[in-house]
Amino acid sequence: MLEVGNRIVMVSGASRGIGRAVVERLLAAGFRVSAGLRDPSRLAESERLMTHRYDAEDAKSPVSWVNATVARWGGVDAIVNTAGINPKVRVSDEGENELDEMWRVNVKGPLRLVRATLPHLAVCGHGRVINLGSLSGKRVGSNIGYAMTKFAVVALTHGIRREGRAAGIRATVICPGYVATDMTLNDDEIPRHEMSQPDDIARLAETALMLPNNASVSEMLVHCQFEPML
Repeated sequence: MLEVGNRIVMVSGASRGIGRAVVERLLAAGFRVSAGLRDPSRLAESERLMTHRYDAEDAKSPVSWVNATVARWGGVDAIVNTAGINPKVRVSDEGENELDEMWRVNVKGPLRLVRATLPHLAVCGHGRVINLGSLSGKRVGSNIGYAMTKFAVVALTHGIRREGRAAGIRATVICPGYVATDMTLNDDEIPRHEMSQPDDIARLAETALMLPNNASVSEMLVHCQFEPML
Protein backbone atom coordinates (compact mmCIF):
# COMPACT_ATOMS: atom_id res chain seq x y z
CA MET A 1 0.00 0.00 0.00
CA LEU A 2 1.12 3.56 -0.65
CA GLU A 3 1.93 5.89 2.22
CA VAL A 4 -0.15 9.02 2.78
CA GLY A 5 2.96 11.15 3.34
CA ASN A 6 2.36 14.67 2.03
CA ARG A 7 0.15 13.58 -0.85
CA ILE A 8 -2.11 16.28 -2.28
CA VAL A 9 -5.62 15.37 -3.41
CA MET A 10 -8.06 17.62 -5.27
CA VAL A 11 -11.74 16.84 -4.61
CA SER A 12 -14.54 18.36 -6.71
CA GLY A 13 -18.12 18.69 -5.50
CA ALA A 14 -16.74 19.08 -2.00
CA SER A 15 -19.53 21.06 -0.36
CA ARG A 16 -21.94 18.19 0.38
CA GLY A 17 -22.82 14.56 -0.07
CA ILE A 18 -20.15 12.15 -1.23
CA GLY A 19 -17.68 14.94 -2.03
CA ARG A 20 -17.88 16.34 1.49
CA ALA A 21 -17.50 12.85 2.95
CA VAL A 22 -14.41 12.27 0.81
CA VAL A 23 -12.84 15.52 2.03
CA GLU A 24 -13.47 14.60 5.67
CA ARG A 25 -12.21 11.03 5.22
CA LEU A 26 -8.99 12.10 3.48
CA LEU A 27 -8.24 14.80 6.05
CA ALA A 28 -8.69 12.27 8.82
CA ALA A 29 -6.25 9.96 7.02
CA GLY A 30 -3.61 12.69 6.82
CA PHE A 31 -3.84 13.83 3.19
CA ARG A 32 -3.58 17.44 2.14
CA VAL A 33 -6.85 18.29 0.40
CA SER A 34 -7.71 20.97 -2.13
CA ALA A 35 -11.51 21.22 -2.15
CA GLY A 36 -13.29 22.57 -5.23
CA LEU A 37 -16.79 23.96 -4.78
CA ARG A 38 -18.96 26.72 -6.16
CA ASP A 39 -19.07 28.52 -2.81
CA PRO A 40 -15.71 28.13 -1.00
CA SER A 41 -17.13 29.76 2.13
CA ARG A 42 -19.02 26.52 2.85
CA LEU A 43 -15.77 24.92 4.08
CA ALA A 44 -13.33 26.40 6.58
CA GLU A 45 -9.70 26.22 5.50
CA SER A 46 -7.02 24.70 7.72
CA GLU A 47 -3.37 23.73 7.53
CA ARG A 48 -4.16 20.68 5.38
CA LEU A 49 -7.33 21.95 3.68
CA MET A 50 -7.54 24.67 1.05
CA THR A 51 -10.68 25.68 -0.80
CA HIS A 52 -11.12 27.14 -4.25
CA ARG A 53 -14.07 28.05 -6.42
CA TYR A 54 -14.78 25.36 -8.97
CA ASP A 55 -17.61 25.33 -11.50
CA ALA A 56 -17.74 22.16 -13.60
CA GLU A 57 -19.52 24.03 -16.40
CA ASP A 58 -16.78 26.66 -16.70
CA ALA A 59 -14.00 25.52 -19.07
CA LYS A 60 -11.46 27.82 -17.36
CA SER A 61 -12.31 26.78 -13.81
CA PRO A 62 -10.16 23.61 -13.68
CA VAL A 63 -6.99 25.43 -14.76
CA SER A 64 -7.50 28.18 -12.19
CA TRP A 65 -8.08 25.63 -9.42
CA VAL A 66 -5.09 23.47 -10.38
CA ASN A 67 -2.81 26.52 -10.58
CA ALA A 68 -3.91 27.65 -7.11
CA THR A 69 -3.30 24.19 -5.67
CA VAL A 70 0.17 23.96 -7.20
CA ALA A 71 0.98 27.48 -6.03
CA ARG A 72 0.16 26.53 -2.43
CA TRP A 73 1.57 23.01 -2.20
CA GLY A 74 3.81 22.52 -5.23
CA GLY A 75 1.92 19.79 -7.06
CA VAL A 76 -1.04 17.43 -7.32
CA ASP A 77 -0.89 13.71 -6.58
CA ALA A 78 -4.53 12.72 -7.08
CA ILE A 79 -7.98 13.99 -7.99
CA VAL A 80 -11.40 12.76 -6.93
CA ASN A 81 -14.20 13.86 -9.26
CA THR A 82 -17.52 13.80 -7.39
CA ALA A 83 -19.34 16.86 -8.81
CA GLY A 84 -22.48 15.81 -10.65
CA ILE A 85 -26.17 16.45 -11.27
CA ASN A 86 -29.08 14.18 -12.26
CA PRO A 87 -32.17 15.94 -13.66
CA LYS A 88 -34.43 13.29 -15.11
CA VAL A 89 -34.23 12.97 -18.90
CA ARG A 90 -36.21 10.36 -20.84
CA VAL A 91 -36.00 9.45 -24.52
CA SER A 92 -39.52 10.80 -25.05
CA ASP A 93 -38.78 14.21 -23.48
CA GLU A 94 -38.75 17.29 -25.69
CA GLY A 95 -35.72 19.60 -25.64
CA GLU A 96 -32.11 18.96 -24.68
CA ASN A 97 -31.22 21.69 -22.18
CA GLU A 98 -31.09 19.39 -19.15
CA LEU A 99 -29.20 16.72 -21.06
CA ASP A 100 -26.68 19.31 -22.26
CA GLU A 101 -26.24 20.57 -18.68
CA MET A 102 -25.62 17.03 -17.41
CA TRP A 103 -23.11 16.44 -20.19
CA ARG A 104 -21.20 19.58 -19.26
CA VAL A 105 -21.14 18.82 -15.52
CA ASN A 106 -20.96 15.02 -15.39
CA VAL A 107 -18.65 14.37 -18.35
CA LYS A 108 -16.85 17.46 -19.56
CA GLY A 109 -16.18 18.62 -15.99
CA PRO A 110 -14.13 15.53 -15.02
CA LEU A 111 -12.47 15.41 -18.43
CA ARG A 112 -11.29 19.02 -18.20
CA LEU A 113 -10.05 18.60 -14.64
CA VAL A 114 -8.08 15.49 -15.60
CA ARG A 115 -6.53 17.31 -18.55
CA ALA A 116 -5.46 20.18 -16.31
CA THR A 117 -3.87 17.87 -13.74
CA LEU A 118 -2.19 15.28 -15.98
CA PRO A 119 1.24 16.98 -16.10
CA HIS A 120 1.31 17.10 -12.30
CA LEU A 121 -0.06 13.58 -11.76
CA ALA A 122 2.75 12.19 -13.92
CA VAL A 123 5.51 13.71 -11.77
CA CYS A 124 5.20 11.51 -8.67
CA GLY A 125 4.98 8.18 -10.51
CA HIS A 126 1.77 7.16 -8.71
CA GLY A 127 -0.82 9.72 -9.75
CA ARG A 128 -4.40 8.74 -9.06
CA VAL A 129 -7.76 9.64 -10.61
CA ILE A 130 -10.97 8.60 -8.86
CA ASN A 131 -14.16 9.28 -10.78
CA LEU A 132 -17.60 8.99 -9.22
CA GLY A 133 -19.68 6.97 -11.64
CA SER A 134 -22.90 5.14 -10.87
CA LEU A 135 -24.53 1.78 -11.37
CA SER A 136 -26.47 3.82 -13.95
CA GLY A 137 -23.21 3.70 -15.90
CA LYS A 138 -23.42 -0.10 -15.99
CA ARG A 139 -27.14 -0.61 -16.61
CA VAL A 140 -30.02 1.68 -17.65
CA GLY A 141 -32.93 2.68 -15.44
CA SER A 142 -35.60 5.32 -15.93
CA ASN A 143 -33.23 8.31 -16.19
CA ILE A 144 -31.76 7.73 -19.64
CA GLY A 145 -29.87 11.02 -19.74
CA TYR A 146 -28.10 10.38 -16.43
CA ALA A 147 -27.19 6.86 -17.54
CA MET A 148 -25.73 8.21 -20.79
CA THR A 149 -23.41 10.53 -18.89
CA LYS A 150 -22.35 7.90 -16.36
CA PHE A 151 -21.59 5.37 -19.10
CA ALA A 152 -19.33 8.09 -20.50
CA VAL A 153 -17.62 8.53 -17.10
CA VAL A 154 -16.81 4.81 -17.07
CA ALA A 155 -15.34 5.14 -20.57
CA LEU A 156 -13.36 8.23 -19.53
CA THR A 157 -11.87 6.32 -16.60
CA HIS A 158 -10.65 3.50 -18.80
CA GLY A 159 -9.23 6.03 -21.24
CA ILE A 160 -7.24 7.63 -18.42
CA ARG A 161 -5.96 4.20 -17.37
CA ARG A 162 -4.71 3.56 -20.90
CA GLU A 163 -3.13 6.96 -21.56
CA GLY A 164 -1.60 7.43 -18.13
CA ARG A 165 -0.25 3.96 -17.45
CA ALA A 166 3.36 4.54 -18.53
CA ALA A 167 3.57 7.58 -16.23
CA GLY A 168 2.28 5.60 -13.24
CA ILE A 169 -1.20 7.14 -13.34
CA ARG A 170 -4.00 4.81 -12.30
CA ALA A 171 -7.73 5.50 -12.52
CA THR A 172 -10.73 4.03 -10.74
CA VAL A 173 -14.44 4.63 -11.26
CA ILE A 174 -16.66 4.05 -8.23
CA CYS A 175 -20.19 3.09 -9.27
CA PRO A 176 -22.68 3.16 -6.39
CA GLY A 177 -26.39 2.56 -6.58
CA TYR A 178 -28.60 4.55 -4.23
CA VAL A 179 -26.64 6.72 -1.78
CA ALA A 180 -28.33 8.71 1.00
CA THR A 181 -27.50 12.22 -0.26
CA ASP A 182 -29.48 15.26 -1.42
CA MET A 183 -29.59 13.68 -4.88
CA THR A 184 -31.87 10.89 -3.64
CA LEU A 185 -34.05 12.92 -1.25
CA ASN A 186 -37.11 12.61 -3.48
CA ASP A 187 -36.54 8.97 -4.39
CA ASP A 188 -38.91 6.67 -2.53
CA GLU A 189 -38.00 3.40 -4.27
CA ILE A 190 -36.07 2.17 -1.22
CA PRO A 191 -35.89 3.52 2.37
CA ARG A 192 -33.00 5.89 3.00
CA HIS A 193 -31.63 3.77 5.82
CA GLU A 194 -31.15 0.94 3.30
CA MET A 195 -29.14 3.13 0.92
CA SER A 196 -25.34 3.23 0.94
CA GLN A 197 -23.93 6.03 3.08
CA PRO A 198 -21.62 8.79 1.76
CA ASP A 199 -18.82 7.83 4.16
CA ASP A 200 -18.85 4.25 2.84
CA ILE A 201 -18.18 5.58 -0.66
CA ALA A 202 -15.52 7.90 0.74
CA ARG A 203 -13.76 4.93 2.33
CA LEU A 204 -13.63 3.24 -1.07
CA ALA A 205 -12.10 6.36 -2.60
CA GLU A 206 -9.46 6.36 0.15
CA THR A 207 -8.72 2.69 -0.54
CA ALA A 208 -8.26 3.33 -4.26
CA LEU A 209 -5.82 6.14 -3.45
CA MET A 210 -3.75 3.82 -1.27
CA LEU A 211 -3.40 0.89 -3.70
CA PRO A 212 0.00 0.52 -5.39
CA ASN A 213 0.51 0.70 -9.15
CA ASN A 214 0.56 -3.08 -9.49
CA ALA A 215 -2.75 -3.60 -7.64
CA SER A 216 -5.01 -0.89 -9.01
CA VAL A 217 -8.76 -1.45 -9.32
CA SER A 218 -10.45 -0.09 -12.43
CA GLU A 219 -14.10 -0.33 -11.33
CA MET A 220 -15.83 -0.56 -7.95
CA LEU A 221 -19.51 -1.52 -8.14
CA VAL A 222 -21.36 -0.73 -4.90
CA HIS A 223 -24.75 -2.34 -4.25
CA CYS A 224 -27.30 -1.48 -1.60
CA GLN A 225 -29.79 -3.98 -3.03
CA PHE A 226 -29.69 -7.11 -5.15
CA GLU A 227 -29.34 -6.51 -8.89
CA PRO A 228 -29.17 -9.78 -10.86
CA MET A 229 -27.34 -8.36 -13.89
CA LEU A 230 -24.39 -6.79 -12.02
